Amino acid sequence: MAHRLCPVWVGYFLASPIRRLMQNPERVLAPYVAPGMTVLEVGPGMGFFSIPAARLVGVAGRVVCVDVQQGMLDGLKQRAAAAGVAPRIETRLCEANSLALDDLAGAVDVVLLFYVVHEVPDPEKLFAEVAATLKPSGAVLFSEPSFHVSRESFDHSLALARRCGLAVTATPRIATRRSAILKMA
Repeated sequence: MAHRLCPVWVGYFLASPIRRLMQNPERVLAPYVAPGMTVLEVGPGMGFFSIPAARLVGVAGRVVCVDVQQGMLDGLKQRAAAAGVAPRIETRLCEANSLALDDLAGAVDVVLLFYVVHEVPDPEKLFAEVAATLKPSGAVLFSEPSFHVSRESFDHSLALARRCGLAVTATPRIATRRSAILKMA
């Protein structure tokens, strides 16, 4: 799903240890990700959240990372190998108009949508595809940077998610981000 894509070089910046000072990924994910889970991350960049998610799901879980940019996935694979979690992370290159996740229908516990919805040309289709992957008890952690995505745009995205059967169940506080937990209505 390509639209206004984040350049690959920015992926290195987004995975920087300095970012952890404002936003600890383990702390953000811990309430939602547990051992044995299947986690889907759309637009994982270089793995700022994917690698901590892989640690949290443990050896019995897995993290599926889908991106339109092979460069991002290559960087993620290198970082995952260095972190010792590569066997738990599956990377998939998708096309601009589809995530191609039919094999994950009803199989995902948690979907991570960090800083990605504003980049896709058809956010409603993205939410529909993501909703189709969720287990009945599954959740979506949706977060956008408040310095880049206005309240109005974020609320519009939430309205699109609702049209796809997802309801806001919580609004976690994540530094400098607009965030919501979505579950099947």
